[in-house]
Amino acid sequence: MQIFAVLIYVFSLTFYISECNDQVWTTAPPEEVEEKGEPLILTPLIKAGKIKEAQDASEVKFSGFKNVKSYSGYFTVNDKYNSNLFFWFFPSRGSYANDPVVLWLQGGPGTSSLMGLFLENGPFHVKSKHGLKFRSQSWIETHSVIYIDNPVGTGFSFTKDGGYLENETQVGAQLYEALLQFFQLFPNLQKNQFFVAGESYAGKYVPAVSHTILKQNPSAKLKINMEGLAIGNGLCDPENQLIHGDYLYQIGLIDINSKAVIDRFTQDAINLIRTKQWSQATTIIQKLFFDSPSCIFSNITGFHNIYNFLQVDEISTTYLDKYIGRDDVKNAIHVGNTTFGDGSVVKHHLISDFTQSITPLLTDLLNNYRVLMYSGQLDIILPYPSTENFLKKLNFKEANVYKTAPRYQWNVDNVLAGYVKQAGKLTEIIVRNAGHFVPTDQPKWALDMITRFTRNKPFH
Repeated sequence: MQIFAVLIYVFSLTFYISECNDQVWTTAPPEEVEEKGEPLILTPLIKAGKIKEAQDASEVKFSGFKNVKSYSGYFTVNDKYNSNLFFWFFPSRGSYANDPVVLWLQGGPGTSSLMGLFLENGPFHVKSKHGLKFRSQSWIETHSVIYIDNPVGTGFSFTKDGGYLENETQVGAQLYEALLQFFQLFPNLQKNQFFVAGESYAGKYVPAVSHTILKQNPSAKLKINMEGLAIGNGLCDPENQLIHGDYLYQIGLIDINSKAVIDRFTQDAINLIRTKQWSQATTIIQKLFFDSPSCIFSNITGFHNIYNFLQVDEISTTYLDKYIGRDDVKNAIHVGNTTFGDGSVVKHHLISDFTQSITPLLTDLLNNYRVLMYSGQLDIILPYPSTENFLKKLNFKEANVYKTAPRYQWNVDNVLAGYVKQAGKLTEIIVRNAGHFVPTDQPKWALDMITRFTRNKPFH
């Protein structure tokens, strides 16, 4: 069952990436590889205390990645169902010993975090079937970044039947288990400040794992040095984010008659949410924005891209699909013979989770950690007004301050990058000339944004 061709198919990004300041690497044919083996599961070595052996085994050695140091493999997070989360870790190219560590989570549900790596904020992106380009404004310039395919069944992560997750409590628990193993694998990073970041459906994942850390840290033997979280164009509170009729009308994509149609569908979904008919509400939203080959939104507007209202069509991902499917690439990142999951099973199991709110978690987090909520100005599916609408209804300590907080200009190298509003531990940003995938559309500004946030530096 295909639930959400996604908030999702970050695959829609691919060659939307700026050509400026990218170093082209000479393409090369696939390396000769032996028959694919088993995926590299590091948990037994970590449990046995064989940390150096685990680190050595997980180091990625592949000429195609051009001397960018990285580590990859699997953490077992559920023994009963042999559930394993795939990670790919890139140490900071700046001050590795001191720079913050960031966990990046993709949305979907069911979209691989390799999409964020290759198409948004990682050190390289796909130039063709055979080669990559170096991204000069990658987040690893100032942070160590972990990419995890989450939840199990997503991308290269895998599980037996019965191990698929159905709610954010389970998601948070498994990501927390993976992080405990990660910080055992890299004990030198335990003292570094830690942040969780993600976009779209990760608006649920990011609070889920952050809240698990908040609750587990006081009694945990290994404490994670959690400092904050960042969510981009996130799905957090569907009931208060379904305001698309007004938004689409105001930007001129629909007329007043079409607005009435959109409003009817969104109100139907909201009514179902209020009576806790989660999966039925999800079905309504699917018809509105995600049904293939044609949803209501596409029929009305002629748009097939819900991530940027200046882009009518989605972009081809042919090169990316082929590249991550190459045997030599799969061997290099230690996934062995694992099949890359398309996310459909993951989506099916999270159908009821889709329309539930994580605002209780986010409220608790805002009272304890710094939180960045950023929005691309041009997004359709989760636009800035929908984020603002649910934020103003949160009951955190500085809620009243947020409602009247002034908005300031944020400039990068004397160029207006966006606007910022702050209240207590909350920072809200709207990024100019960016859609759903902010680091793709505005890589320089996105790097400046995340670096200022993690360093707690002012935006104005």
